[in-house]
Amino acid sequence: MQNLSELKVLTTGEAAKYCGVTFRTIIRWIERGSLKAYKLPGRGDHRIRVDDFVAFLRHNEMPVPMDLAGANRTILVIEDQPEMAAAIRRVLKRAGYEVEVAADGFVAGTLLSRLRPSLITLDLKMPGIDGHQVLKYIREHEDHAQSKVLVISAETREGLERALKNGANDILAKPFDNNELLVKVAGLIAD
Repeated sequence: MQNLSELKVLTTGEAAKYCGVTFRTIIRWIERGSLKAYKLPGRGDHRIRVDDFVAFLRHNEMPVPMDLAGANRTILVIEDQPEMAAAIRRVLKRAGYEVEVAADGFVAGTLLSRLRPSLITLDLKMPGIDGHQVLKYIREHEDHAQSKVLVISAETREGLERALKNGANDILAKPFDNNELLVKVAGLIAD
């Protein structure tokens, strides 16, 4: 089954119904750059990708309709080891997810705001800003607090448990099985 965001875009009228506003209000949001959209060639009518609409709703603390809630399949992989990041990315891309990689906590902070991922995979052992600090940042900022966090780390059992206590939704110890990764990711995104 295809993802809703792959199947459908919204008209300004459909977006307006979801928000309880007029379509002209939606057009104003688009014109101001608050809501991403594109124009159809020739007619000039706007279309809004479901992922962009959901991100807009979350950013503005508006309720996300149930039929659109699962539309965001964006995953941010925060991993400092290039080989491990590439392996996680490859497995998730093959499963149909949109994946971006951040090699450290600083880059992750920048990407979090731009992507608004539904899921973050997080290594705990990183130079500079470590995974525990990144997790704390995610949970303390409302813009990111709804993102699910799957810690993927070679950290000790105590370190993994600490991550759960600090707000991680699930943990996966390295080395891991690709199928186990996919099961955990699918479960967290569907949650």
